[in-house]
Amino acid sequence: MPRPLFARSVVTAGAVSLLLAAGMSSASAHVHVSPESAEAGANALLTFETAHGCSGSPTASITVTLPDQVTDAVPTAHAGWSISKVTEEFEEPRVLENGTSVGSRTSQVVFTADEPLPDGVRDTFSLSVRIPDAAGDTLVFPVLQSCVEGKTDWSQVAVEGQSADDLELPAPVIAVTAGGTGSDGHGSGDDEIRDVAEEDEVEAAAVAGYAGLGAGVLGLILGAAALYRTRKA
Repeated sequence: MPRPLFARSVVTAGAVSLLLAAGMSSASAHVHVSPESAEAGANALLTFETAHGCSGSPTASITVTLPDQVTDAVPTAHAGWSISKVTEEFEEPRVLENGTSVGSRTSQVVFTADEPLPDGVRDTFSLSVRIPDAAGDTLVFPVLQSCVEGKTDWSQVAVEGQSADDLELPAPVIAVTAGGTGSDGHGSGDDEIRDVAEEDEVEAAAVAGYAGLGAGVLGLILGAAALYRTRKA
């Protein structure tokens, strides 16, 4: 005897829900970064998020490795965690985009828990970084999650034809977009001049529109008055 339509629908919906839940569980197991894109040449606050341990073991530390294009990071103070930086010395000084020469850079930022973070408890870790002037590039921030028992190295990078969903341990990545503002978040002088000119054009058009409307109304009044006088005569 065939199943009633309602029963088949319930079974189908349940199966779909289980598949979605499995997919969401797999995705939520990753270490995420927000935002996923930032403007070239801008200062960006990157927040890394985790909500799991290593196969159930509590998290003892989180190590964020900076891409080679980034020379420093300012971590946000985090209650219950101590923060340290790892310095990389250059064999030869490196000249930055602003012309400054540096002999070293911050290669990693390490967050160490005063008390290990239990599995299934969400936490976030934030860094302020200067995004290099390289629109179109992708910045990779590998994260090493060290637990009471075991480690998980979130460092895999998708190759052509792959997506992060195809990877078991994807590294958090940031897409560098074309910058539309200056480094301080305000528009350039040319942009401000153009904005003012556009505002003036809009105001002038509005004044002209009101003047034309007034002239039209006045014409209607004069025409009505002339018609009235003609009929009266």
